[in-house]
Amino acid sequence: MENTLVDKTFRDSSGNIVIAQKPNLPLIVWIVTSLLSLVFTSDPINTVLNVVANGSLFTWAWLELFQGVNYFRRALGLVALIGIIAWQVYY
Repeated sequence: MENTLVDKTFRDSSGNIVIAQKPNLPLIVWIVTSLLSLVFTSDPINTVLNVVANGSLFTWAWLELFQGVNYFRRALGLVALIGIIAWQVYY
């Protein structure tokens, strides 16, 4: 198999094309806490849920950036990390 830019971008070390994967723990925690923050709208609970959600999404993005299986997943982590930081600065 040739090692072209397309291969490095979308294939993992086994040669499989990887664009999406099953969610890992930080992503599951982000989904659950984000949904719970829509249900529990009282200020202290909602604040804690938002902090946990943002922390877990940051963790997921960091892991993708440095441990992603291909360049696409690493770029996805970088974009998510920049988006999280920009969102926190703006809001």
